[in-house]
Amino acid sequence: MIKTLLENFSPENNTTFWLVCAFVSAFLIAYRTFPTILYVAKKKHLMDEPDSRSAHSDRTPTLGGIGIFFSLIVVMTIVGAFLNTKVLLLVMGGLTILFFLGLKDDLTVLSASNKFVGQLFAAGLLVVFTDTRIIGFSNIMDIDVLPYWVSIIFTLFVYILIINAYNLVDGVDGLAGSIALSASAIFTYLFVSANELSLATIAIALCGALIAFLRLNFSRKNKIFMGDTGSMIVGFLLAFFTISFINMAQVNESSDYFKASPALALALLFYPLIDTLRIFFIRIILLKKSPFKADKNHIHHRFIRQGFSHVKTTMTIVIINVIIILIAFNRLDFKLNNQIISLLLYGSVLYYLPFVVNKLMNKS
Repeated sequence: MIKTLLENFSPENNTTFWLVCAFVSAFLIAYRTFPTILYVAKKKHLMDEPDSRSAHSDRTPTLGGIGIFFSLIVVMTIVGAFLNTKVLLLVMGGLTILFFLGLKDDLTVLSASNKFVGQLFAAGLLVVFTDTRIIGFSNIMDIDVLPYWVSIIFTLFVYILIINAYNLVDGVDGLAGSIALSASAIFTYLFVSANELSLATIAIALCGALIAFLRLNFSRKNKIFMGDTGSMIVGFLLAFFTISFINMAQVNESSDYFKASPALALALLFYPLIDTLRIFFIRIILLKKSPFKADKNHIHHRFIRQGFSHVKTTMTIVIINVIIILIAFNRLDFKLNNQIISLLLYGSVLYYLPFVVNKLMNKS
């Protein structure tokens, strides 16, 4: 009976049921895994020690990425028999590479060059073997289709950019997880709309794992950080979703996002990317120092200095990013160059607005 059910079951004909199962499975696996990770981390003293750059004052376990990774791998292994096995296996391979690199960095120290090589290799697996790449600039600055090798190199650059931009925003409670959760939820919708069930399954499984993580990341008593393990695998998936979405839109002229996918992708990850651009400008131009030398000049650090709590900072940034995404969805008919320019303008204004409001409230 079970064999007959499995042979006749089609995820494509039961999309809602399938996605709910993937979400619930990832959530429950992560939910049940995190207490064990917390116990081991505390027992073996695998904690993050606060320093002058930390936004927290207590020793905190940093192995949350293990729970996220484990839940994703289990879900993808189970669903692999029904979906695009090639894509799932390559994603799992990339995740595994970055998982072990991140774990080494969380437990000891990993050089930036080794991280870079690992990220490049993991991204290269997907780009080369699935040919999922950004094939052109959609006429941004009058550039349309890119030569093959230029397309490969540019796509790898986008992977590295998004992975490391996401890593940089992991500075206050809940921020990195919430940014990824909102983006993954929207990517789930976009992939379902494009009938890309394999990608939608990975995206919604990530949502389930992140909700289980955020429960503890916001906790006062049993707090856990995702660490480099988590930020690298989640950043890698966000980069993969972004490039897959742009690629799907660019190869399908009938898509609603055919000419708008780069702007919409930028809107989905606006905060990590604009914060990275801003922080590199401050470090290189204003402070005349290495752009990779950590400091407390991020936008979320500025919120904290203005008196915002961690929760209020995270909620404010996430709400602003959601507003930016909604505006971007309503500007799909505009020319792409105009979409990007206006996005940079209204996005920057929206992130500056809370400081103005907070200043005015303090004066009154």
